[in-house]
Amino acid sequence: MPVVIRHLHRQPYLKVWQAMQALTDQRDANTADEIWLVEHEPVFTQGQAGKEEHILMPGDIPVVKVDRGGQVTYHGPGQLVVYLMIDIKRGRLGVRHLVNAMENAVINLLAEYHIQAQAKKDAPGVYVEDKKVCSVGLRIRRGCSFHGLALNVHMDLSPFTRINPCGYAGLEMVDLHTLNGPSSLTQTAPILINKLLGELNITESIDKEGFDE
Repeated sequence: MPVVIRHLHRQPYLKVWQAMQALTDQRDANTADEIWLVEHEPVFTQGQAGKEEHILMPGDIPVVKVDRGGQVTYHGPGQLVVYLMIDIKRGRLGVRHLVNAMENAVINLLAEYHIQAQAKKDAPGVYVEDKKVCSVGLRIRRGCSFHGLALNVHMDLSPFTRINPCGYAGLEMVDLHTLNGPSSLTQTAPILINKLLGELNITESIDKEGFDE
């Protein structure tokens, strides 16, 4: 069954989060897996392990408490967010496999631009030296995943200073543009999706624009 690659462009966070929950709750054994590509309006999201003290000065950026794992992070324009709605029971995938696939896809993407990156066992995500370029966070419900990864492409990184990113005080964030990598989402997205499908051994996909009405 081909996976649906859904190009959502720029969307408010709540709309997409609610749509992810609805798909996960309504799907059955015959529902196709989906991967969503989106760019969000500015928002801080606080995961289930999130602590209030890590939200320092949110200011005019809304804070949304969500049902993914992890702590607090920021989403905003210039960041490529990839959500994975995968039936891991049907695909015989473990959660660690899914996290590794996301991290490896980003690491392999950066390698195309001669940027050496790595994952950390104790702090999920992708790092270049000690700077974080990609955050990951998942939720598994009814044997299916949702949420995913957020890759900083070419964005205003200053909102990250209003929080302790992922619960780490002083953690410095970086984007691909600063690292001399790709500087647009349209350039980055197809390469990342190709790497991600390869990591998940997915050979068939269908591209769709926006949500089905």
